[in-house]
Amino acid sequence: MGIFNKADILLPSKKIDLTKWSVVACDQYTSQPEYWKEVEKIVEDAPSTLKIVFPEVYLSEGEGRISRINAEMQKYLENGVFDEYKNILIYVERLQSDGRVRRGVIGTVDLEEYDFSRTSKSLIRATEGTVLERIPPRVKIRENAPLELPHILILMNDEKDEIIKKPETCEKLYDFELMQNGGNIRGYKIADSDADKIIGKINEMSKTAYGNLLFAVGDGNHSLATAKTCWENLKKTLSEEEQKTHPARYCLVEIENIHQEAIDFEPIHRVVFGVNPQQIIDEIKTFYPETSDFDNGGQHIKYVFGNTEGDLYIKNSDSELAVGTLQKFLDSKNYKIDYIHGGKTAKSLAKNDDNIAFLLPKPDKNGLFKAVIKDGALPRKTFSMGEANDKRFYIEAKKIK
Repeated sequence: MGIFNKADILLPSKKIDLTKWSVVACDQYTSQPEYWKEVEKIVEDAPSTLKIVFPEVYLSEGEGRISRINAEMQKYLENGVFDEYKNILIYVERLQSDGRVRRGVIGTVDLEEYDFSRTSKSLIRATEGTVLERIPPRVKIRENAPLELPHILILMNDEKDEIIKKPETCEKLYDFELMQNGGNIRGYKIADSDADKIIGKINEMSKTAYGNLLFAVGDGNHSLATAKTCWENLKKTLSEEEQKTHPARYCLVEIENIHQEAIDFEPIHRVVFGVNPQQIIDEIKTFYPETSDFDNGGQHIKYVFGNTEGDLYIKNSDSELAVGTLQKFLDSKNYKIDYIHGGKTAKSLAKNDDNIAFLLPKPDKNGLFKAVIKDGALPRKTFSMGEANDKRFYIEAKKIK
């Protein structure tokens, strides 16, 4: 098998309400419990991915919720909730909130070709620094789960945008509206020679990839790192022959081409809670002595708290990016921080006089592969692919036991 492969993919059966089934990636709206309360109202008692993933807003519930998730997964497998499609890819078209259509293809990547360390030279690499402390809690969720559900988006560098295309004839598997203004999504079965052509082109690219970087993880860095960690733990118990085909070695992901017009990079803003905002601004100016309230040619970061808005311009940081400069300062402190997709949301969270939002500039997507090759993994939460409601929603699953 190559670096990218077909899979036996589970989809909810035709009797399932797909709008109730599909919920947004678990790491979204972590400071907005009201979003997830509304999801619970929409889902009610219906079969839903809400019941088989762990939204991070609920992480404090701990292992009790993990046990319920695993039990629900098993129940869904036994009670006919899923139909299984053998040895396929799925071509996806996602209508975004801006009216553009984002294209992707779902299959599996070989975790043996992935290394999330900062200095990695593997064919699949993290685009942002992996916070090792975030891996063990996620391992607890995955290690006994019979299924995986992907919200991982992996980027490829196909400058001519020729590989991820809808075949002329293919069976439509789903077409529905996603909840909470998530837009429309359509999925099509790609099998046999059509799938082989896509896989062949991708695996051929792996032989000539610039800087030996074929795939850069666009979303779900920590989810893929968790899958890798679980695989490394598991393979110690397997023979070499068993390792070749074990389902946990191959992780279900969506591959998207970074050069398609519908993909935009959005900044991920920082909100610091329960602090004196003016004191933080003064501390930044002490931490970076060449900081000005006026444009001095340095890196630009906006801030908002209460009814106050202002600007910081920081010169002579050792980070290439404003996000790295800010993150280095934040990492030196012990603040309660959340990482927010969307400037409006960040500003709304900073209306409280004890909170401050730092608004970061839009990253350049065309420099991503070169930056990862040159500098290694970027600062964590450097960018987001689109706004929160354009994130990947859970639909497909794969057995990992």
